[in-house]
Amino acid sequence: MHGQPMDRLLHLPGADLVQRGIADLRAGRESPEALLVAVGEPRLRRIGIDLPAVAVDQPEHRLYLLLAAADSATAHSRYNALIRRLVSFERAAECVGSST
Repeated sequence: MHGQPMDRLLHLPGADLVQRGIADLRAGRESPEALLVAVGEPRLRRIGIDLPAVAVDQPEHRLYLLLAAADSATAHSRYNALIRRLVSFERAAECVGSST
C-alpha cells in the first residue's frame, strides 16, 4: 500500500486527534493525543503516515494514567472512546489507501 500524506486524510473520523498527536510528539509534549498516536504507531506507520520517532514505553498505560489524573471517574470511558476513534481512523485510512 502506498503511504497517505496526512493532509489527504484530514476528512476521516479521528484525523483531528491523530494530527494533534503527531504535532505534540514532534514538540515533545506528552498529551492524550500524543500517547494515542504512540498506541497506534505500528499500524499508522504501515498505513504510510509520516510519524516522528516514538519512544514511549507502555503508551496504553500512560494514556490511561494521564486521563485518570485529570478525572479518575471518567478515565475508563474516555480511554475507550479515544481508542475507538483511533481504530476508526486507521480503518478509514486503510480503505483510502487501498482504493488509490
